[in-house]
Amino acid sequence: MSSPCSAMAYHHDSRRIFVGQDNGAIMEFHISEDFNKMNFVKTYPAHQNRVSAITFCLASEWVISTGHDKCVSWMCTRSGSMLGRHYFTSWASCLQYDHETQHAFVGDYSGQITLLKLEQNTCSVITTLKGHEGSITSLWWDPVQRLLFSGASDHSIIMWDIGGRKGRTLLLQGHHDKVQAICYLQLTRQLVSCSADGGIAVWNMDISREEAPQWLESDSCQKCEQPFFWNIKQMWDTKTIGLRQHHCRKCGQAVCGKCSTKRSSYPIMGFEFQVRVCDSCFESIKDEDRTSLATFHEGKHNISHMSMDISRGLMVTCGSDRIVKIWDMTPVVGCSLATGFSSR
Repeated sequence: MSSPCSAMAYHHDSRRIFVGQDNGAIMEFHISEDFNKMNFVKTYPAHQNRVSAITFCLASEWVISTGHDKCVSWMCTRSGSMLGRHYFTSWASCLQYDHETQHAFVGDYSGQITLLKLEQNTCSVITTLKGHEGSITSLWWDPVQRLLFSGASDHSIIMWDIGGRKGRTLLLQGHHDKVQAICYLQLTRQLVSCSADGGIAVWNMDISREEAPQWLESDSCQKCEQPFFWNIKQMWDTKTIGLRQHHCRKCGQAVCGKCSTKRSSYPIMGFEFQVRVCDSCFESIKDEDRTSLATFHEGKHNISHMSMDISRGLMVTCGSDRIVKIWDMTPVVGCSLATGFSSR
């Protein structure tokens, strides 16, 4: 390759590989039937900087990609010509594509996800999804249930219910480092996520979960009504020192430290480890409410990429430590039982 490789997409049925590079180019190769030879096809001048993600659509013969030149581009694989570009305010970091509706989901370093409708030579912005406090590191689109999952450097995962059209979002917090790879198993309703510290989580999504509340704003504690430190008038009137503001993760109310002395997990809302809750919410949480809705496993190496063979329940992980691991996930996800395939 003429430049270090930064992204790749492989189309199994046509045996075509698209390799993105640091210089912004994408090279296409065709693999022989016996998998012993790669034939160079063409080079696409897709970006001006590092390619971050690639997808190939056989029906339209498009190769769609994102890059560190802050754009998404789509090119014709028949002619090799550029069809269109759309620019963002931040590096475009990851990409998912709905082949049926020609919608592209693009995550960027600002923490925003943009939904685009791609046309032959133009595109339109449908909506933007904002919920993460860190850069988007991974996306997964399930076209059956029309769910979008996003992982970010803020250690969290968000499930966006696109098909429901009600703006419903579910927050999942169980990692202690940035989430770098996710995969949703539609058949078993499970989400597999991997983080940079080697953490592997398998989330049960086949249950009714609660949305995390929006954080409420207030100039004083919504429990004891003591002023926060910026509320100069109330501090002066009551001759008291202002307190620091916190938020209860269960009810979303703005509270002071004295009214939120407790911490608790609350898995049905996605909080798998203990978070701050107000004292009244702590009393309302029962022991059975703290039962975990995910299983956690130690990968014991840096995980930067992950791929699942869902039919066999196998997972491959690789990382910056130059280690590749193959995992038998059937005891955890039960894919072989669900599909009728053996685990090997």
